[in-house]
Amino acid sequence: MARLTKRQKAIAAKVKPNHAYPATEAFELLKEVSSVKFVESVDVAVQLGVDPRRSDQMVRGATVLPHGTGKSVRVAVFAQGANAEAATAAGADIVGFEDLAAEIKQGRMDFDVVIASPDAMRVVGQLGQVLGPRGLMPNPKVGTVAVDVAGAVRNAKAGQVRYRTEKGGIIHCTIGKVDFTPENLIGNLNALLADLNKAKPSAAKGIYMQRVSVSSTMGPGLMLDMSTLSA
Repeated sequence: MARLTKRQKAIAAKVKPNHAYPATEAFELLKEVSSVKFVESVDVAVQLGVDPRRSDQMVRGATVLPHGTGKSVRVAVFAQGANAEAATAAGADIVGFEDLAAEIKQGRMDFDVVIASPDAMRVVGQLGQVLGPRGLMPNPKVGTVAVDVAGAVRNAKAGQVRYRTEKGGIIHCTIGKVDFTPENLIGNLNALLADLNKAKPSAAKGIYMQRVSVSSTMGPGLMLDMSTLSA
C-alpha cells in the first residue's frame, strides 16, 4: 500500500468520507486545503441519468459562466470580409482563412478555442484530423460555428465552457479557480446545471441529475448536497 504524503494526510484529516457538503462549505474547504504554489482550477463532475452509448441520450453544449473561468483564452477565428473585421473588433487573437488553415497544418496552434463562420467550414473541414483530437473542431452545437462570429468571440473570451457526456454519463467541466469567492463558484455552477437541465434528452428516464461533485486540480473530490444548489 502506498504511503500518504504529509500533504495528503493533512487533506484527509479535514475531509469527511461519503459526506454531502453544502456548496459554500465545499468551496471554502477546497481553498483551505490548497497548498500548492499555483492557483488551482475548480472542476465539477455531474452524474447524469443518461446512456451515452445511445445517440438520443447524448448531452452536449456550452455555457457562458457568469463569473468566467479565471483563465485567459486565446481565440482563433476562420472568417473573411466583414466577419473577419467583426471578429477582430470583438477581441479575437488570430483571424484568418486559408492562410490560417495552412499555419495549422504546419503545427502552429497557439490558441485555445477555434470559431468559424458557416462559409468557412469548407476550409475548416479539411482540418478535422488535426483539430478534432484536440477538441478544437468548430461545432454549431457548442456555438463555435456561428453566423454572429463577434458574439461567439465575446462568449469565448467571457468564459464559455463546453461539455459533453463521457463514459458512464458523466459531465466534467471547469467552473473557476480556488481563489474565486464561494458565491461566484456557486453562480457558475448553477449556470452550468441550468443549461444541463435544458439539454435533458427526451429519451432520458428516471432521475436526470443524480450527483454533483467538485474538486480542485490537486485537491480532494467533494460530493455536494444538491439541495444547496438551484438545479
